[in-house]
Order: sequence, then structure tokens, then C-alpha cells
Amino acid sequence: MYGLQHVLTMYGGIIAPPLIIGSAVGATPDQIGILIACCLFIGGLATILQSVGIPFFGSKLPLVQGVSFASVSTMTAIVAGGGSINEIFGAVLLASVFGFIITPFFAQIIRFFPPVVTGVVITSIGLTLMPVAGNWIMGGNAAADDYGSVAGIGLAAVTLLVVIVCSKVGKGTLSRLAVLVGLVVGTIVAIPMGIADFSNVLEGDIFALPVPFAFGWPEFHVASTVSMFIVVLVILTETAADILAVGEITGSKVNSKRIANGLRADMISSIVSPIFNSFTQSAFAQNVGLVAITGVRSRFVVTAGGCILLILGVLPIMGRVAGAIPMQVLGGAGIVLFGSVAASGIRTLSKVSYQDNMNLVIVATSLAFGMLPIVKPDIYSQFPNWFEVIFHSGISSAALMAIILNIVFNELHFGKKSRNKNAFAASPPRMVREDEIRALEEGDTFIGGKLYSKNGEEIPVQRIDETGDVTHSLHIPTVDRVRADTGNVRTGKNQ
Repeated sequence: MYGLQHVLTMYGGIIAPPLIIGSAVGATPDQIGILIACCLFIGGLATILQSVGIPFFGSKLPLVQGVSFASVSTMTAIVAGGGSINEIFGAVLLASVFGFIITPFFAQIIRFFPPVVTGVVITSIGLTLMPVAGNWIMGGNAAADDYGSVAGIGLAAVTLLVVIVCSKVGKGTLSRLAVLVGLVVGTIVAIPMGIADFSNVLEGDIFALPVPFAFGWPEFHVASTVSMFIVVLVILTETAADILAVGEITGSKVNSKRIANGLRADMISSIVSPIFNSFTQSAFAQNVGLVAITGVRSRFVVTAGGCILLILGVLPIMGRVAGAIPMQVLGGAGIVLFGSVAASGIRTLSKVSYQDNMNLVIVATSLAFGMLPIVKPDIYSQFPNWFEVIFHSGISSAALMAIILNIVFNELHFGKKSRNKNAFAASPPRMVREDEIRALEEGDTFIGGKLYSKNGEEIPVQRIDETGDVTHSLHIPTVDRVRADTGNVRTGKNQ
């Protein structure tokens, strides 16, 4: 059941690329069905490899693999330039081989991912997924008449409410299956609303094995391969970030060896993928959020999800059932899932020291830089295609900026260290004297300028004059008032 929850969470994301690419190349509905089934099948194999792991392959972490959405724009650009689906398969295959070769290099960048960098990357993963959730909530298809309808958004709200209620009042299994329960209830509610349609479930084959090179042999072209290799670099960056994110959430140690094994699994899956009519593979960030929100950290739960993906890949009828879940329902659950990823990143950033360093500048600049292509998608439209491919992803933008700034401010040491603090540096923390702490008791609370004991009784606050004598009791309306009235606080003859 936990594995099924993972599958339903990522199902919309994994079938979107074959739907988009299939439509772009003019594929028939049956051919698009083949693409979807193959993507599910390869996604299942890649997930099992990543979670179970074998020597040199697989991070052995609860990471769900599937077709990367980062490659969609490049693949549609290949089609727009006159390329065929076979050219896309060839570009994916060759670029993934190059990506596999350079995975040891990416594994060595772990030292450049301290908490100030990983926190930025994890937070940006959650934030950049929010437009995806928003699009799902509105229906997923901007050309549809009911896109953004009140009924559809209301359905998403019902799903979100069910997830929150189950998380709040549920115990044990019910709480952990809150997302799955929300998806099921939301789909049931959608049926009488006419939003969920199961009429096409029985149409088509019930069982079908993926056939290698079903669309013919791959074609290799230099330009398309170079463009796809840039996408592979982005995928490597995002997968490394997801490995770090799920490692942080599960409390697992992530070193360069584990990252290398995870990236190799990513790339070997991407190499095999076009042979079986699928595309580049990467870890799914929304499932990282599911691990965070449910607290189910077992990698074998994800393995079970991989097995379900395999079954869906050879049983197209089951895929059609899962595909009937309305996008609005997925969007309602996505609010919690994607928000959980961002919250995990914020938790990581809370552990970062901002005293006497430039970490505040690193976090501020990197997050803002990562959000630019999200709030303004056409910001890089006039740049070269390779540049737009890299920086159009908010995740890779934030990650690259955080890595570079961390190296500049925290890794490079040259010249004499200045004692002057930068204007952007965090203010020094407030301090309280030890003798003042000793005067407090367990349960004392300061509210609205008054000090109360644990029993709710007000404790008088006494003014100390310059000689150290108590003058009178006073009410403290604000902290600023204390400083203005008393200046330097003294106890006895010692300041």
C-alpha cells in the first residue's frame, strides 16, 4: 500500500513526457499507449535498481525513478527542428553514455554540498514544484474548457482536506497512508462531478510486453546529442540533490560513493531506456516529499512501488485505471507533498550558522536566482538554447549558484581576513547573563511585557538604579522600553 501511494503520487509526472512527445511527433493513440507502458516499465526497473542496489549501482535510498521532465523541452525542440522520435532515442542513448562516463566527477562534489548548499537545493526543489501542483489543480490542460474551474479547484481542496485530516486524527497506518486515502476519496468524489472518467479503461490490450526498438533503430545526430547531454548534466545535478535531500530526511549518511552509485544507476537506466522506447531517467522530487510527509523511510517500500510500476508496464489496463485519477486530485495532494520538500530544506537551513560569515548572502542569492525562471519562465528566452536548458530549471539554477557562492565565500581563502562585517551579514544574537537565567524557574513565560510563572501568576519586575538598589516595580510594555528606561542593567556593584 505504501508503494502504491508512491506510484499514484508520481503517476501524472511519469506519463506526461510520453504524452507530450508522442503528440509532438504525431504518434497514434496506440503508439502513445506503447510509449506510456514502456516508460512505466523502465521506471519500475530503474526504481528497483536505485532502491535495492547492486555493486556500483544504486544509492540504496527510497528514491523513485521515472522519465525526467527536464528533457521534455529539448526533445520537443528536436522535433520542431525536423527530427524524429528515433533521433530523440539516439540523442538520449548517446548523451546518457557520456553522462555515465562522468559520474565519478559528480560524485566528488560532495564536499561542495555543506548544509548551506543542500538546504538551498532542497528548498528550491519544493518551491519549483509548486507551479506543477498549481497546474494540476487547474486541470493540467490549459486548452480545456474546464481549466481552472471552481469545481476542479474545489475537488483539489477536498483532497487536500482529507490528507490533512487523516494526518491529524489518523494513527499508525492511516496517518502514513494519508496521501493515498486523499487520492482515493478525491477520485470517488470526482466521479459524480463528471471529472473522473473510467470509460476508456477496458479499451486496448490487457497484457503487453515492451518490445525493443518498437519505433525503429535510433538515429544519431551531433546537435541533438549535444543538446541532450546538457540536459543530462542538469539531471545529474538534480538527482544528486535528491539523493542529498532524501539522505537528510531519512538520516542516512550520504558520501561520494553513495552519490556515485546513485548517479550510475540513473545513467545506466537512461542508456537502457531508449532501447525500450523510453527517455531519460531521474529521481522524482515529489516522492522525496512523500517520504518526508509520511515518515515511511524504508527503501523497500519504494522497491514495492517499482514492482507496481513494472506490473503497470506490462498491464496497460492497470495503467489506464491509474491514469483516470483526475489531475485536480493529484494537485491537491501535491500541495502537501511539494511543501514538505521545501520545509525539509528550511529545516536544514536552520542548522546553518549565519554569524561572522556570508551564508546569509549565499542563501538569499541562490534561492532568488532559482526562483527567477519559476516566476518569469521566459527570462532566458533570448539566450542560447544550451544556456536556457540549464538555467530554465529552478533547481539547477539554485544549485549552481549555491555551489559557486559557497566556493567563493567559504572555500577560497586569500588575503588577510577582514574584521569588518558585511552589511548583509546576520546581526549578532541576543545574549542574557547567566545570573538572570538562574533567577528564572521552569515554566516562567514572558508575554506582553509581563513575566508569568507556570501557574499563571504575574512576577513583579524590579528596576535597578545606578547604585544597584531596587527602586520600584514596573511593567515592561516592550523590550525597547526596557532599554530606553534603564540603560545598562546592573546587579549589585557589578555590571
